Amino acid sequence: MSDLFEVVQGQVKAAYPSIVFPEGDDDRIIEAAARLSTDKMLKPIIIGEKEKVQERAESLGVSFSEVEVFDPASYENLDRLVDAFVERRRGKETEESAREKLQNPNYFGTMLVHLDYADGLVSGAAHSTGDTVRPALQIIKTKPGIQKTSGVFIMVKEEKKFVFADCAINISPNAEELAEIAVATAETAQTFDMEPKVAMLSFSTKGSASSMETQKVSEATKKAQNDRPDLMIDGEFQFDAAFVPAVAQTKAPDSPLRGEANVFIFPSLESGNLGYKIAQRLGGYDAVGPILQGLNKPVNDLSRGCSVTDVYNLALITGKQAVMEKKTLTKV
Repeated sequence: MSDLFEVVQGQVKAAYPSIVFPEGDDDRIIEAAARLSTDKMLKPIIIGEKEKVQERAESLGVSFSEVEVFDPASYENLDRLVDAFVERRRGKETEESAREKLQNPNYFGTMLVHLDYADGLVSGAAHSTGDTVRPALQIIKTKPGIQKTSGVFIMVKEEKKFVFADCAINISPNAEELAEIAVATAETAQTFDMEPKVAMLSFSTKGSASSMETQKVSEATKKAQNDRPDLMIDGEFQFDAAFVPAVAQTKAPDSPLRGEANVFIFPSLESGNLGYKIAQRLGGYDAVGPILQGLNKPVNDLSRGCSVTDVYNLALITGKQAVMEKKTLTKV
């Protein structure tokens, strides 16, 4: 875990991005924001009533001098946000409905990111995934060519790093969507200095069983390979054939992965969610995420059971995404 975040911390600290935290009434958010500010990692922006947030910070004994607090009810640039929100929604919101909706901290925070008043957003400590993702899809939207956003976890244990997807968003992706998730996840792995070796998971290895489910994964594999021949993507695999070289030699001797996959694409949300939690609880891996991919700007979703450290780490990941996004735009 420390190896991953030592690299991330250096990159984020040098760029000093601003990250919005809509849940200013949550102690974990306040403590994490204070730590991030004290460590000079990034610039936290808290959404909430300023006096209440400040009082809570004082009661927690944390330094809040460098943390900005925005209250939607008294925000001086609210009219600018309302006009931009109405324009972005293209007739789906009136000025009145936009003004009302922007009192919701997630919508308000997402608009700050959309207008470049902030570089990214972290929410979910006290809200559902839908509450975090919905404003992002409506306002920030997905990148060109991306049909759906998806959620990944970086699984970390000592020096080992793996990426699991989709573990957060899409319940039952079809073959085309699964291929898109595979490519997006490989790109996420590259963001964190990994050379992606992508395994498309199933209960079959290279046709050892045949059903609608295995055919979907096989089709997704072919599409992902055709779309991105520069990436190492193969399947379909049972987990052991993707991860254990000796098993791969028996079950898939011609595969370029050779049992050394580090990116695992699950065929459904059910399997992905179970997979990452088994690795976390039985395998002792730290699960960083879910990290949302496919959006135009970084928005990430915390677990409602998150710790202060989880908030801190996901904020760093969000900052890292923001830094990479700016580098990409500069190149373009």
